Amino acid sequence: MRIPFIKMHGLGNDFVVLDARSDPLIPVTNDLARALADRRTGIGCDQLILLGESDFADFRMRIFNNDGSEVESCGNATRAVALLHGEDATIETAGGLLHATLTGGGIRVDMGAPRFDWNQIPLAYAMDTTSMPVAWENLENPLAVNVGNPHVVFFVDDADAIELDRLGPQIEHDPLFPERVNVNVAQIVNRQAILLRVWERGAGLTRACGTGACATAVAAMKKGLVEREVAVTLPGGVLTIAWGEDGEIAMTGPAAESFRGTFDPAHFA
Repeated sequence: MRIPFIKMHGLGNDFVVLDARSDPLIPVTNDLARALADRRTGIGCDQLILLGESDFADFRMRIFNNDGSEVESCGNATRAVALLHGEDATIETAGGLLHATLTGGGIRVDMGAPRFDWNQIPLAYAMDTTSMPVAWENLENPLAVNVGNPHVVFFVDDADAIELDRLGPQIEHDPLFPERVNVNVAQIVNRQAILLRVWERGAGLTRACGTGACATAVAAMKKGLVEREVAVTLPGGVLTIAWGEDGEIAMTGPAAESFRGTFDPAHFA
């Protein structure tokens, strides 16, 4: 039996999408997700996305990082599956309901309200999450926020100068973060623009991270560094993030389908 897949990406953050909404597929395990994500021996991706039926949304999305771990939310993947769906959609995720709207400028996703309480991140113990009294070498006093999954945001003078490939995994696995954490290093360009690099929990350095862009924009807005709508430039391109007066975050950006194929699950057993 061969299983169909769709390869997609949002600003270079790439996904293997398995669509089980109408046709049941083999069970997706953490081991299978890791094997399919391998760029040398599998299909290759940052995240494996599994679509299924939902009792209270248009469909359900499960997200597996390339290390096989399952995570709550992924903004870029949400835009990709909305493009695949072909119309506006409400999507069930482990991080909550997401609403996607197809627009002339891409796909807009209503990402919900950010959470700043220490136990909502979560952290191992209580502290001020708007300027955490912690540091890892020259990265210090981050803001922590949960936007469907946990993030810490560091504001730096030069985002490209940070050794994120070395410091990212140290911070991700620090005992302060019982569910691990995504690590963002951000450079404020002006009040309408941010440069961003992200170390994603379970995926490493990626070309773009939608929830990272949301977390970083909201962190900058909360500190008064930027306006309530801002362009966030990642290595793969630009996302527009707005934080409305209603407290909800809106992310707008592109997504694309790369190719389709099939695989034999026996090859990955």
